[in-house]
Amino acid sequence: MFAKITLAALAALGFASTASAERVGASKDIVAACGTRDGWSEPAPPAHVYGNTWYVGTCGITVLLIETSAGLMLIDAGPEDAAEHVLASVRMLGFDPRQIKWLMVTHEHFDHAGGIAAIQKATGARLAVGPFAREALRTGRSYPDDPQHDELKDRPMPPARVDRVLRDGGKLTLGGVTVTAHATPTHSRGSTSWTWQSCQDGKCLDIAFADSISTISSGPYRFIDHPQRVDEARSGIKAIAALPCDVLLTPHPQGSNLLPRLSGRAALVDSKACQAYAAGGQQRLAERLEKETAAK
Repeated sequence: MFAKITLAALAALGFASTASAERVGASKDIVAACGTRDGWSEPAPPAHVYGNTWYVGTCGITVLLIETSAGLMLIDAGPEDAAEHVLASVRMLGFDPRQIKWLMVTHEHFDHAGGIAAIQKATGARLAVGPFAREALRTGRSYPDDPQHDELKDRPMPPARVDRVLRDGGKLTLGGVTVTAHATPTHSRGSTSWTWQSCQDGKCLDIAFADSISTISSGPYRFIDHPQRVDEARSGIKAIAALPCDVLLTPHPQGSNLLPRLSGRAALVDSKACQAYAAGGQQRLAERLEKETAAK
């Protein structure tokens, strides 16, 4: 639980000992800081991604902070008990959390959106979501047709106030930075990927926060019984492959080898990363369908 996590607590974990040239509180080696810990609520130091983009999540969940001339934007929040850590990481970078003007969400599950309501309350920020995530965020409950509903129904989220619903391709602009919403309903009906451009040392890159691409379920759910869900999943995979994507980020950092890349242990930039990520999701979906068909 993160109810008592403070900047001092993070420093005690060794997170304040490394610094980036951009902001003193940013870690240069988030891999070393997390070690073998990869839990959704395991504290991690903040880290620099590229240009105006910062990692403020946990060792197992990506939360991204975007700096603009008119305030901050935050995408995802981790589980409910990680909200205080996210806010502490924002402070560690030298920002006031009250500068957060907009919140966004990749998908409507507790491990990524559970902390949204708490951060919204602490900052007064408005919440923008993709085309099909509104009701789940507003009520805090998963959709009954979600493949993981059997598990998610027992893990409700604190309800959040939804201020704007963006269509597929809709844009949100703050302080000269424009973030684009892409409907990518592979992992869930409300799955949304987000892209923006970030510049550093005169070089601008397309950042893609591509949503989870796994097609998993709980209980007796079988994808072969839900052809519309399969079609939606395939459409999401296709959309992710087509994202403007110099730097791929994923909601679970392990999905894109993100922490080693932020630590300089692997290449951060790969213009074909979204295509490879999508191909992996397509293969796993095909294997899932084949297995379910064979078991009929």
